Amino acid sequence: MRFNVVYELWRISTVRFQMAAQDIYHDVVCDALENDGWTITDDPLILSVEGTTVKIDLGAEELLAAERNGRKIAVEIKSFLNPSPISDFHLALGQYLNYEYALEEREPERHLFLAVPSDAYDGFFVGHFAQQMIRRHGLRILVFDPDQKVIVKWDE
Repeated sequence: MRFNVVYELWRISTVRFQMAAQDIYHDVVCDALENDGWTITDDPLILSVEGTTVKIDLGAEELLAAERNGRKIAVEIKSFLNPSPISDFHLALGQYLNYEYALEEREPERHLFLAVPSDAYDGFFVGHFAQQMIRRHGLRILVFDPDQKVIVKWDE
């Protein structure tokens, strides 16, 4: 019984920490896009496809939309805070593919990017497995530095 109480307290504190960190990344990515000359047009971008609404939960990750020189993008922000980057990648890839489909149906002029912090990119995304999945599925990656609040790489 005591173990369950301790575990539940640990789980709640972990979830709150992750949500707070994700909130920080949301603001960082917004600032980085604006610093790079983009205008945020939707926060979040909500799409409905045949009765299914696609959006990201507030406080965890959000879908952003921005426009630059007539070019429109949508950005899926991921924190990669879990101990297993492959688990985070599975979730991110699944969401990316779903959102890409929704964009093709509702806003085909808008290109989807997966925003990841630079440490996650350097630690996981440069590896062989991740690079093969990026190529196979045509992922567009936006790498941001959370400390400097800048975009360090656009990987299209």
